[in-house]
Amino acid sequence: MDRLTALRVFRRVAELNSFAEAGRSLGLSPAAISKNIAELEAHLGVRLINRTTRRMALTEEGRLYLEHVTRGLDALAEADQALLPNRTAPSGTLKVSAPMTVTLTQLSASIPRFLSRYPALKLDLHLDDRRVDIIREGFDLAIRGSDNLEDSSLIARKLAVMPHVLCAAPSYFEKHGKPKTPADLKALTSVRFSLSGHADIWTFNKDGRTEKVAVEARYSVSSSLAVRDALRAGFGVSLIPSPYVEDDLKEGRLQPALEDWSTVETTLYAVYPSRQHLAPKLRALLDFLERISSVSNRQGFPKERKSDSSCWLE
Repeated sequence: MDRLTALRVFRRVAELNSFAEAGRSLGLSPAAISKNIAELEAHLGVRLINRTTRRMALTEEGRLYLEHVTRGLDALAEADQALLPNRTAPSGTLKVSAPMTVTLTQLSASIPRFLSRYPALKLDLHLDDRRVDIIREGFDLAIRGSDNLEDSSLIARKLAVMPHVLCAAPSYFEKHGKPKTPADLKALTSVRFSLSGHADIWTFNKDGRTEKVAVEARYSVSSSLAVRDALRAGFGVSLIPSPYVEDDLKEGRLQPALEDWSTVETTLYAVYPSRQHLAPKLRALLDFLERISSVSNRQGFPKERKSDSSCWLE
């Protein structure tokens, strides 16, 4: 027995005082109407309707049950109605996980404008560089990055690509010399971002050859902003995403090195549980993230794909 259907049939029969009229109203045959009522009575162990070939009437138990059924079905209808705005306009609360550095340097200044556009939307933004379990911890979306995403059950939408730059303060290069080849880095003090997928090995490419440098850093830290501070202080040299030091390079606080060598890139992704029944609030956030990321991503954005749920973002 489909109990919800049976309850709706019972209510309609009682309202119209007719099996035949209820069947026409619900698009069911008279046999289907009778079967639903009989199965509901068998389930409850009471007779709900007294009927003959000419007339029908609710029993005392039927009248009592109808009151509860009506309230229950009305509550279900109200619950469905409550979700209708969420199907058309962004509303409700978005719970989002994002890394500290990329949010503070690339996203946070634009978030008030995003929220102003959708007055019925709330944002619960968690800035955290740890791995989060999107499903278990109830996040709608996480911003992550990786040199190479692996497959999993999550969906990832590419946002932008962040190239890296090897750099240090001018005073550091004046004192210790500017490297001409990757091998020269072995004689310099390195600052290591410990959460990076390439924290221990820095890779450089030129003219078809690849050189890898093992990183033996005196200073390892789990924040790219802290790496940047160490570079500004003239402590050493590091490989860091270009957007984080763009102003420093323009204003001369930091200088690039090994510019004729290409190196790693970190791709930013918006990662979320499923593409099925995407809520308007999540669609609005994805569109927002793509718009503000498009300046730094000349290659455009591909369609969603499955992603690694444990990647790190610098």
